[in-house]
Amino acid sequence: MEILKKGKGKLVGWHNPDEARRWVQENKSRELKDKTMSVKDAVSKFVSDGDFIASGGFGHTRVSMAIIYELIRQKRRNLTMAGKTAVHDIDILVGASCVNKVEAAYSFGHELRGLSPASRRKVESGQCKVIAEISNAAYQWRWLAGMMGIPFIPSRNLLGTDTGAYSSSIVVKDPFSGKPINLIPAAYPDAAFIHVHRCDIYGNSQIDGIIIEDFELSRCARRLIITTEEIVDDEFIRKEPWKTNIPFFVVDAVVKVPYGSHPAEMPGLYWFDEEHIAEWLKISRTQEGVEEYFRKYIFGVSNFEQYLELCGGKKKLEYLRKRAAYQEPMISFSYK
Repeated sequence: MEILKKGKGKLVGWHNPDEARRWVQENKSRELKDKTMSVKDAVSKFVSDGDFIASGGFGHTRVSMAIIYELIRQKRRNLTMAGKTAVHDIDILVGASCVNKVEAAYSFGHELRGLSPASRRKVESGQCKVIAEISNAAYQWRWLAGMMGIPFIPSRNLLGTDTGAYSSSIVVKDPFSGKPINLIPAAYPDAAFIHVHRCDIYGNSQIDGIIIEDFELSRCARRLIITTEEIVDDEFIRKEPWKTNIPFFVVDAVVKVPYGSHPAEMPGLYWFDEEHIAEWLKISRTQEGVEEYFRKYIFGVSNFEQYLELCGGKKKLEYLRKRAAYQEPMISFSYK
């Protein structure tokens, strides 16, 4: 095909599909075995310095915050992150100097709550580099291509904006129509983490509500850590197999972490902890504030349960559950 234009963005996470297939055959087992472990062990075993990582969920919804905090606690460095619908997770990781390179689709803001002081400060100072830009749809197609085992997805997406010029995609002459077509490269994260409503000990996972791009992400990631609200019996999963969004054979670790998405929400179970998010956005306006937050909520506790106690414990968690179930009036707070 005739190449018409190349994006300026750095290509990350791409592998020759044949090499990627061989890696899976050599490193992923289809054996039904117990994969449960602690948050600490999952991060220690499956995430290394320099990895290209991806976080499941969307924005402040169904995010594996237990893994995010553990990455900071274990002081992972030089990580490149997929900035697709990445909000609180990427802000925290960039602020902690764990992530220093980002391919950005939707990053550095907290949606209606305002911008992200910690991560924006790192980018503006050059401590974190935006190495490429992309759209949300194009990122999902990077995962899709990786899942399908093909080198790219052809699309008209990105042709009409400057985003394509800063992406890692390539515009070619379509051999059928003779018109320009954009080739969006596949991506294979070294490690991904997805929070689900329930799964069994093998990793067969169910997600209630919209699954965003986690169907594709779970199948293209080289290593996949599942954090879950609860672990259910295998027979429960087998009764309704069509509800299994993520099958066991793509999963490397299963970690039970109730409220593991806090302060983000878990659809149908608990609401956003707006008070805690507001606290982070206020205190992270300075690097000293960022360090104070980490000392209190990450390095000052030994596990996620202790973190939840600091955030208000049973009383706060019960409020968040009621807020999600009954849409009760929200407590007042301020981001200012």
